[in-house]
Amino acid sequence: MKPGSCLCGAVKFTVSGVLKAPDACHCVQCRKFSGHFSVSTDVPRDTLSIVGSEHITWYFSSAKVRRGFCSICGSSLFFDPPAMDWIGIFMGAFDGNTNTQTELHIYTAEKGDYYSITDGLPSYPSVPG
Repeated sequence: MKPGSCLCGAVKFTVSGVLKAPDACHCVQCRKFSGHFSVSTDVPRDTLSIVGSEHITWYFSSAKVRRGFCSICGSSLFFDPPAMDWIGIFMGAFDGNTNTQTELHIYTAEKGDYYSITDGLPSYPSVPG
């Protein structure tokens, strides 16, 4: 079980099972939602349990994706494409160690000009594949 929460603790969650290696997304929407680029892991919906879901506000950032944040403290928590069988969870919301390592960078063509990607991980101007 991997626990996590928002900054104020009104939203708490647990993920059962091993976390998939996260990716770093540099798209404009993720940068605006998180305040920088975002790093998240995708988990099967049936492995996620949420307490305090009434404090999650969902913002539809496109016709296919909504983003969830705590309505009290504003913490960015979830990247949710409702039609898919998975949901993304921002790595900073997990409590303690996650035993993961970032796997790759996506949407690097949209990255901010104030930082460089220098970690040597695979980088893609959009989504690979």
